[in-house]
Amino acid sequence: MLRSLLVGAAVAVLAPLWGPGAGTAAPSSCEPWAMTTVAHGLGSLENLALDGRGGLLLSQNNLVVPGSLDSLDPSGQVSTVVAGVDSPGGIVVRDRVAYFVTGDSTWAALPGGPTGTVDAVDLDTGARWTVARGLVAPNGLAGLPSGDLVVSGRTGLTLVPASGSAPRPYALDGVAVNGLGLDPSGRWLYVGTSVDPVPSVYRVDVTDPGAPPQRWTIPDAGLFPVPDDLAVDSDGRVYIALNFAGLVVRLDTATGQACTLASGLTTPTSVRFGSERDVLYVSSFDGTVTSLRPP
Repeated sequence: MLRSLLVGAAVAVLAPLWGPGAGTAAPSSCEPWAMTTVAHGLGSLENLALDGRGGLLLSQNNLVVPGSLDSLDPSGQVSTVVAGVDSPGGIVVRDRVAYFVTGDSTWAALPGGPTGTVDAVDLDTGARWTVARGLVAPNGLAGLPSGDLVVSGRTGLTLVPASGSAPRPYALDGVAVNGLGLDPSGRWLYVGTSVDPVPSVYRVDVTDPGAPPQRWTIPDAGLFPVPDDLAVDSDGRVYIALNFAGLVVRLDTATGQACTLASGLTTPTSVRFGSERDVLYVSSFDGTVTSLRPP
């Protein structure tokens, strides 16, 4: 079912850019990036991903009614891919199958009930199935080169094996984490904290997840920035949505320097690179999708 969107003029310009590419290195300047509203009025958006066919997938996470997994196409139309989803969160797309977490809600996190899942939907046929159950308020999602999935949450990282065996602890046990991003080499998984007064980013070695991770902090991000999802470019620089602060910040992991690339956003939740170099898409709780371009 299609419904019309209130879409900015950028849709026609940006349409060729949505695709399967991602995250080539952007300029290292700390100048602010140009912001353009791509679409708005889309409900409360928790996460986004590229669908591999020129569109964006969006997880709409509502507090009082079931959410949905939606598709935004380059013409500015949105269709519901999966309706009636319990608080969807992170999304990973592989071979026209979209994997997404459910149960990503404050209400699920408070009692600690293991009601969360990782579900999957075939984007061509619409067939849906559950990949893993028994997760506590899962939030972010990342795909490893092995085919396994990693879920973030308030108690650390959980591995969802591609073999179908039961989920198990993976890394950062006991740490409340949110954003996940795999670097292009597939060796390093970057993980953002969720509630730290000073946001932190960890780097987990995929080949040895039990090894002590490297850690960076991002000072001067505001009183309670609430870091959300993140993305990684080809140089290993990390781009983080700071929800309450309304910022997108880039962390250079080679130098430890952090830059504010965009400010004045309303509760940004997730960032993803488009197929064109240096274009970063941002979802927000206020139902807006924004594109960022370097100066």
